[in-house]
Amino acid sequence: MGGGRRGPCCGLHARVDGGLSGLRSRFRAVHSRYGRTLTDLAVGGRPVLIELSVWRLFCDSPGCGRRMFAEQVEGLTGIPASQPVAAAPGGDGRGAARRTRGSRLLQILKVPLSRTSVLWHLMRLPLPAAAIPRVLGVDDFALYADVYGTLLVDAETRLPIEMWAGRDAEQLAAWLRTHPGVEVVCRDGSLVYRQGISEGAPDAVQVSDRFHLWQSLSKRVGDIAAAHRGCLPAAVPKPDASPSPAKPVGPSNQADTPARRHSFAKRLFEAVHAVTDTGRSLNAAARELGLNRRTVSKYTRAATWQECVRATRPRRPTRLDPYLEYLRQRWEEGEHNATVLHQELLAKGYGGHYQRIKMAIASLRRGLPIDTPRERPPSPREVARWITTAPSRRSLHASEGLRRILEHCPELDRTHDLVRQFAIMLDTRDAAPLPAWLENLANSRLPPLGGLAKAIREDQPAVVQGITTPFNSGVNEGRITDLKLQKRIMAGRAGVPLLRHRVIHMAILRRHYP
Repeated sequence: MGGGRRGPCCGLHARVDGGLSGLRSRFRAVHSRYGRTLTDLAVGGRPVLIELSVWRLFCDSPGCGRRMFAEQVEGLTGIPASQPVAAAPGGDGRGAARRTRGSRLLQILKVPLSRTSVLWHLMRLPLPAAAIPRVLGVDDFALYADVYGTLLVDAETRLPIEMWAGRDAEQLAAWLRTHPGVEVVCRDGSLVYRQGISEGAPDAVQVSDRFHLWQSLSKRVGDIAAAHRGCLPAAVPKPDASPSPAKPVGPSNQADTPARRHSFAKRLFEAVHAVTDTGRSLNAAARELGLNRRTVSKYTRAATWQECVRATRPRRPTRLDPYLEYLRQRWEEGEHNATVLHQELLAKGYGGHYQRIKMAIASLRRGLPIDTPRERPPSPREVARWITTAPSRRSLHASEGLRRILEHCPELDRTHDLVRQFAIMLDTRDAAPLPAWLENLANSRLPPLGGLAKAIREDQPAVVQGITTPFNSGVNEGRITDLKLQKRIMAGRAGVPLLRHRVIHMAILRRHYP
């Protein structure tokens, strides 16, 4: 065929015919001959086909379960005979690991294989023998919904070793027993992994990752900030006294003030807990108080009444905000024409519409103060971020707002001091103050911090190793990020065996072909 090389038919026939005379003892007769075409790797970008003429033979052995055989040419054919993907980029087919892109690449290389065949050849590749690591990283990842998996990484070579579905202690302990010699294991604060390591490798040093320790502390700080939501408006500086006439307070203006909302939430919180603390069900409490069951459930779950205060939507800033003081000044000077004021503001750089200025001075015409914008209070998440951020890295706005909050709320001030003490231990890698810090944590009379102190005490040796040693789970997190990328490439449809092959082989490919 054009562009290819064809097998030497005469010589091939001579080999087959000559071999038949020595096979009469096993094969009784010749059934037929048929043509067979083999596909070889492309040469110069052109496909290569090898055409053969092959014998079908009857078997005369009484113990043989097959009646007919197709002759194989030694060194040329085999079952299966098609192995072109093994010579794809990477030398072992791993370069064609992506299903669709791999099949397209092989088509360009004149090696026609379907997407399913590419995955089939990939799954036939043996996984490399797992060397026993000295430092092992263990972490979990989400496969889908509530199903999790476990990934093992060599923390020194930074290569993934093994992966399986589930995150139970028995699987990890069994793997460690069959791979003795692990000296250090880096993990998060999971009780399951702690038990598995203790059972499978009791002599290994367990290291609780410092990132997860800081993450756990930050979550508790957020819970404390949410519980003291009523103290967060103290971060906003008080507005200066304005000589403008005060807004009259009527029934309509008095209906939804913050003081009334706080008073209502406190009275309702006390009433709900007075009923539910006696052991009555939510439905019974809802019938007795005349409330919706969801409202009763919300106030029952809350630890303090501040958690139940309905948050108000803050006023959105507008382009007119920087010019409101100028409008007030010009109004007091006697200029009450909205068109003239609009022209003056355009000269100062205002890019808004005339109607916005007309609406702004409408309150001044009615003798009311102009709508001066006020900064909204920070959210509990923002305050938690301010507390956990190093003072040298806080912005001026965050530093001033946090200072006002800490002066107003002693609980948040106590939390801030404890967080800074733990940050110093991590920065200096000194775990000597840890026992005293845990005692202060337990005596802080803050339930989230008390629960954290109990959890750290149960895992204190691993926490000490996480503070004082350089071992961490950073490699694990990086490999899990790569694993999630492989999942997205396959649209989340890959099973654990295929995902394991892809993650391990792709990591080796990147090491060989950076």
